[in-house]
Amino acid sequence: MPLRWKIAALAAATACLVALAVGVLVHVWTAMDIRSRAEMDATNTVYSAMEVYRRTGTPAGGAELDPAELPTALRHPAGADRRVAYDGRVEGNLGPSVWGAQRVGGPGSPVLAVRINMSPQLHDLRRLDASMAVASLVSLAAALPLAVYGAALVARRLRRVAETAARISGGDLDARNGPALGRARGRDEVTDIAATVDLMADSLGRRLRIERQFTADVAHELRTPVGGLLAATDLLPPGETEDLLRARVRDLRGLVEDLLEISRLDAGAEAPVRARVPLAAVVAEAVARTGLDTEVTVTGSPAAEQAEQAEHSAAAEHVETDPRRLERIVGNLVTNAHRHGRTPVRVTVEGLTVVVRDHGPGFPADLLLDGPRRFRTGAAERGAGHGLGLTIALGQARVLGAELRLDNAADGGAIATLRLPPPPTDTRPPHDGAEADTRRPRP
Repeated sequence: MPLRWKIAALAAATACLVALAVGVLVHVWTAMDIRSRAEMDATNTVYSAMEVYRRTGTPAGGAELDPAELPTALRHPAGADRRVAYDGRVEGNLGPSVWGAQRVGGPGSPVLAVRINMSPQLHDLRRLDASMAVASLVSLAAALPLAVYGAALVARRLRRVAETAARISGGDLDARNGPALGRARGRDEVTDIAATVDLMADSLGRRLRIERQFTADVAHELRTPVGGLLAATDLLPPGETEDLLRARVRDLRGLVEDLLEISRLDAGAEAPVRARVPLAAVVAEAVARTGLDTEVTVTGSPAAEQAEQAEHSAAAEHVETDPRRLERIVGNLVTNAHRHGRTPVRVTVEGLTVVVRDHGPGFPADLLLDGPRRFRTGAAERGAGHGLGLTIALGQARVLGAELRLDNAADGGAIATLRLPPPPTDTRPPHDGAEADTRRPRP
């Protein structure tokens, strides 16, 4: 149930309890007042009737001597004491009554009694109860929409805070609630929550900037000595030691280059250099450069894409993208599949989609939930590494405006799906020599 309806229901329940409590109190107080007034009237009437009886010897003012309906408690009053008693019997038009009685003489003398009927007052009490019930229902009907509206305002503000928190969780550290969320309403709990979320985003942003700056500084500082190490390995005599050292230095240089590339991606300094290239050829070239045994399959465009590109069949095999970055993405995905998965590794090109699949244990659950993170390779069974390959692939895909999705196959294995953006409306066939050179060096 939405929060606004919960708040409205709570407000309605509170209003009902308040109306019930007030109604019960008013009913009890009014009933006691009616009975008290009736007892007072009975006492005064008996007193007046007794004065008349003593002068005339005849009951007056509705008084009777020893009436048959007189309650038992009043049939034997002590001496000249006047007493009253409540009689809840209903007889015809007479409802609950209050009796007043006094003995006219000594012991054994008749009892002069007066009956005060409370039916009119009790009828008014019932009308008062009905009026209060109707007034409570009308007030509830009027207050419920106001409660829903007020709760909707609070829920809307909370929803904005939740949306901002979700954007921050999704990686948008520039998302903020801002002071306008609570400025017009004063300081309250929702404003405190919004301010706390903004402070949390500021703290995360500062920490991330420090981390990125540290990564960039380390990469730049290591670039020169690593280059020197690579040059120094050329001076070593040929042999097993030289080969082993050269391989380790190359690995170190590749790590430094990856760190520099991530730093540029984090800083937003990367911009694609687009060209119209044959997608299948670029993918095949990227797979070949990995030097890994990978099966490449090129299929026709899906039916929907074929229908959209029917007028441009000559350009259907080409895509406008940055071939160097596309090669980088495909190469990283293929390398990751071989390193952390198991063969066979297959690459499928279908329309504007490139799918890389292995038959290993699949991606770890936390990677699928939170996305790839640098310097974290996931589960131990997926092998060792510095965890930058998928991070770079995801960053380069964003630069290209493409979508990179990571999933696990139902029958086992990891699936990486790269969907390139559709070509512009003006899709003319490339001229001879206009195709970009797909054999570009790795950044």
